[in-house]
Amino acid sequence: VQLQASGGGLVQAGGSLRLSCTVSGLTFTNYAVGWFRQAPGKEREYVAVIDKSGHITDYADSVKGRFAISRDNAKNTVYLQMSSLNSEDTAVYYCAAKFWVLSMPPRNLNDYKLWGQGTLVTVSS
Repeated sequence: VQLQASGGGLVQAGGSLRLSCTVSGLTFTNYAVGWFRQAPGKEREYVAVIDKSGHITDYADSVKGRFAISRDNAKNTVYLQMSSLNSEDTAVYYCAAKFWVLSMPPRNLNDYKLWGQGTLVTVSS
C-alpha cells in the first residue's frame, strides 16, 4: 500500500495550492481519506476528511470555507484545494487512509494506520 502526497510548495499569503494524494495497493473505493498537517513545533492536527464515495466531507474549523477536499475514484486520488492561505497554514501536509464503509469518517488521526510521506506547504507573508 502506498499513499503519495504531492503539490506542496511556497505560496504567498492569500494564494492557493492544490494538494494531491494518490493511493495504490488497496481497493480505493472502500477507504476514507483524510488530510492532516503538522506545523513546526506543533502536534499533527486534523484538516479534512472525505468518505469513500466523495459525498461526505468534513473540515476543521480553522480551514472551513477556505479548503475543499474532493476525490476522483477513477484516478485513486484525493485532492485538497487550499485558498486564502495564511502563515498559520504553513505545515507538512499528510494524507491518510482508513477502511471505512460507514457514513461519517473519523477525524482522529490515531484512527488512521496508512499514511503518506507528507508534502511541505510554506506560506510567506
